[in-house]
Order: sequence, then structure tokens, then C-alpha cells
Amino acid sequence: MTLTLHPDVSLAETDDGAVLLHQRTGRYWQLNPTGVLVLRNLLDGRGHDQAAQELTTRHRAAPDAAHRDVTRLVEALRDARLVVESR
Repeated sequence: MTLTLHPDVSLAETDDGAVLLHQRTGRYWQLNPTGVLVLRNLLDGRGHDQAAQELTTRHRAAPDAAHRDVTRLVEALRDARLVVESR
């Protein structure tokens, strides 16, 4: 499954994470550095498992918790219509 930003969404990295701006609605969302790490992995074509492994490696997260965190982030981004998933 491939994850891309919605065509109306722009990503701007900041000193403490990133901001996603939905240009049609004017709404924005902030991501902390861990969220940016996960999102970048997914946007670069890595799967959920690889993004979770990156969390486990970099932050010494428990594998189950890392998988849960990746899934929750993707669901939140999808529900907010910030990303598009395709097979």
C-alpha cells in the first residue's frame, strides 16, 4: 500500500516537527518529530512494517507499540483527508 499526500496538502518541516496544511480548507495539523519520521518513511514508499521498525530502532520502542503508533497515525491522517492510500 502506497501513501501520498492529498493533492491539496502541503508539508512544511519545522524545528520541532512539521506542519501539514490543507490548502482548500485552511486547516493545519502539527506533527512532532516522531510523526514526521513515520510520515517520511511512508511517503518514501516504505510500508507500515518498515516505518514501525524505524521507530523501534531509533527510539527503542516496543515493536507492538510501534506498529500501533504507525497505524493510529495513518488512520488519523486518512480521516483528516491529508493522505491518500493506494494499492
